[in-house]
Amino acid sequence: MFIHTVLFEVQPKEVAKYRKDSKMWAGYTRKSRGFRAYNTMKRYGYKNQYASVYEWGSKRDHDTFMKKYHDWLVAKSKAKVKVLGYYNLKSIDKVK
Repeated sequence: MFIHTVLFEVQPKEVAKYRKDSKMWAGYTRKSRGFRAYNTMKRYGYKNQYASVYEWGSKRDHDTFMKKYHDWLVAKSKAKVKVLGYYNLKSIDKVK
């Protein structure tokens, strides 16, 4: 499994728009091959930090989606956010 996380700084007046944008992105990812899950998260202990976390079957699935949709979805997004970092993670062990 491949996990892609984007950490954002989102000012309080932009949070509603950020959440709406996140759902828009998730709607397109849901239709894409290899998509597993999406979560919008607030980072505890840090003011105004939020993360968009995507789970994919493989990095290739993620890359295909990004090549096709990334720039278009950025242009459609309404919230003013600051990207603090991108994190690409590969699952090694999973326990449920």
